[in-house]
Order: sequence, then C-alpha cells, then structure tokens
Amino acid sequence: MSKFTDYQFKPFLREAIARLGFENPTPIQKEMIPLILKGSNAIGQAHTGTGKSHSFLIPILERLDEGKDELQAVITAPTRELASQLYDELNKMIENTTIRSSLLIGGTDKQRSIDKLKSNPHVIVGTPGRIRDLAEEGALAIHTASILVIDEADLAFDMGFIEDIDKFASKMPTDLEMYVFSATIPEKLKPFLAKYMESPVHVQIGNKKPLTEGMKYSLVPVRSMDRKKKLLHVLNAINPYLAIVFTNTKQNADEIADYLAEHGIKAGRIHGDLSPRERTRMMKQIRDLEYQYIVATDLAARGIDIPGVSHVINYELPDDLEFFIHRVGRTARAGLEGIAITMYEPSEDDKIVQIEKMGIPFIHEDVKKGEWIEVKERHARKKRVKETDELDRKAASFVRKPSKVKPGYKKKMAKDIEKFKKRERRLKRRNDK
Repeated sequence: MSKFTDYQFKPFLREAIARLGFENPTPIQKEMIPLILKGSNAIGQAHTGTGKSHSFLIPILERLDEGKDELQAVITAPTRELASQLYDELNKMIENTTIRSSLLIGGTDKQRSIDKLKSNPHVIVGTPGRIRDLAEEGALAIHTASILVIDEADLAFDMGFIEDIDKFASKMPTDLEMYVFSATIPEKLKPFLAKYMESPVHVQIGNKKPLTEGMKYSLVPVRSMDRKKKLLHVLNAINPYLAIVFTNTKQNADEIADYLAEHGIKAGRIHGDLSPRERTRMMKQIRDLEYQYIVATDLAARGIDIPGVSHVINYELPDDLEFFIHRVGRTARAGLEGIAITMYEPSEDDKIVQIEKMGIPFIHEDVKKGEWIEVKERHARKKRVKETDELDRKAASFVRKPSKVKPGYKKKMAKDIEKFKKRERRLKRRNDK
C-alpha cells in the first residue's frame, strides 16, 4: 500500500489518520501494518523517529472488538515517559469511540490504577513492573489479551525489565501474538524472543539510521582547555530554541547543571535519580519552555521524547557508540533543522573514527572569541608529517653522499635535498590544480 487511503480501515481510524495528517506510510509502517493485521508474530527493527509507534497502534486498533468487554491488547514501554507518550498517541486515535484504554505506570497511585481496571479496558499501555504487579494481584485480567507489544525491547533489556515481561506474558494465552520493536536485537535478548515467538518475521529498516536532511554535525576540539569551560564557550556561541547537553553519568549531569547555573545559564536536568514527581514536573517545565538548556544522561536519548530540540551537545562521547545516533536523533525531527555539536580530545580519536564509519560527516569547527570558525581536520598535522617523511625518504634516494667527500659536502647535500624537495612540491601543486 502506497497511501493510508489504500487500506480498508474502520471509519474512526480513517478519520484519525486524516486528522493527524498522515498520508503515506513510512517504511516500517508499510512492512509491519499488514503483518499485525494478519496476526503474524514479527520483530520490527528500526530507529527512533521512523514512525514505528503508529506501525502497531493503527493495526491493533483496527483489530480491537469494542463489543467484547475484556482486555485484548497489552503495550509495554520501558520508561514512564515513553509509556505516557504512547498512551497519548493512542488516545488521539480513539476519540469519538467506545474503545477503553488505561495507562499503567509506576510512580502513580496504585489503587487508582486498580479502580480504573474495574471497567475492563480493551487496551492498556504501561511499564513492565506495574503491569506485572497488577497482573500478579489479580487486578488486571491479562489472560484474555492475545496481543503483546514490547516497544524499545533493547532498552527494556538494558534496564532489567525482561524478567517482569516474562512473568506476565506467561499468564497470557498460549496462542499469544507478540510484536517486538527495537533499534537493536542484543544476543542476550534472543532466548526470551525464542520462548514466545515461533519463526517471527524480522523486518529491518536500514542497518544504519539514515542521515537526517538539514542536520549539521560539528566536531569541536577541547584541546588544553577545561572541558566545562569549553562547554560554556560553546553554549555562549549558540542561541538554541532548546539544547540538550548529554553526559554519560548522573553525577556529571548534576555537576554540569550546577556549573552552568553558577555562570548564569539556567538548565533543566534529566536522569535516572529524579523521583517520578520530579521527572513529571521537569517534563512539564520543558514543554512550557521554561528552559533553553537541558543537561541529560542517555535516558533522554531513548527513554523520553522532547519536542523542539534545535541543538544536541555531546559533552562527552557515549560509552556505547550506538547511543551517539540516538542522541543526535533528538534534533532535526519533523522536517526541522538541527545541529549536533560533539566535544572531543585527541585520546578519543578512535571513537570519532568509528562514528565516522557510521556515516556521520563531521565538520571541524571551534569557538574563538564567541565566534564559530572552521579549523583544520584533526588528521591534517599527521598528513603533513607523513608527506614530509615520504619526501625526505625520496630525496635521500636521489641525493646520495659522494664517494669522495670534500670539505663542505654536507652543506652542499642539504642544499641539493632542499632543491629537490622544492621541485617535488611544485610538481605536486601543479598536479593538484
């Protein structure tokens, strides 16, 4: 199907798709929607921002039977924010219908969640831990749901939630349909998938995330300057709509946010040590545009969708370089432009080379007196040294020590070598033109 209008969806779904402005399915939607409509177990491997949420929401809603007073589909996400975002997208599509849905996430009143379940929702969206708790307590009649979606499965595995999913999935029907969505499929995740999925269809949309149009990747050397001070120079040289500064640890995120505050830059912070209430408040403040800068760990690269990000700054390179792609994917979304700035030191050159192999076209820049300037590539000096070494070797083979030496022969040899090298450089310049 090349257009959404080609599908014979229920009227409410056609209206919702038109209302949301969707015209043509994305590659992951084109592959996954027919599979889920048919009930074929499938793994959808695609990066964030490829439209994978609607690749399962649309066909699940098409298949729900509003006349049945029972739970039919369970959708899990590894973080509260991701679950809330999925739930919001789901509710946009079921306006003016009798489809019942519930959001089940940690950090909220458990009794209230139990009360909501008395009306038997048709579909639930939630975090694995809360779903497991409610299923084990008997408050959630999970045994009637024949569809299970695991979104961001690799992140769920990293965060230790696969065991929770296993516990409640084992209470679901034996003919359970499972749909797994993930940017990567780690080896350690495969035994779990094999337990519940027999010969699933594996849809893989691109090994690498395609480069986003309108995206600029700037590489900034830290050199001998203090890294925090360099960050301050970078932030003072940009005027972002919203910038995320990525660090590798929660401690660094707090240190950077405090440092920026000391220098007059108010920055929000997002990391795993914030309580549910603090994270909810922080996300509201960010959406209300109270912050122009956010300091975050990789939780914000995968676990939270932050709209309107114009700049991403890698204060330090991620330990897992796959997260570089997730980080820079926070900007240049929905057709907007974006800038990703990466700070690096010479000792990190191997990591930069690996990122370049992922298809990232870095531009070498620096900040001088508040202005952006282009600088020579980090390998330029090495290239010069290599060329000089090669020229010296070549000259030495042409200008040999005379068999009978006379006084001053060394000076004459040095002159001849220099003359030879000048001639070679001239020839090279002429050939390069």
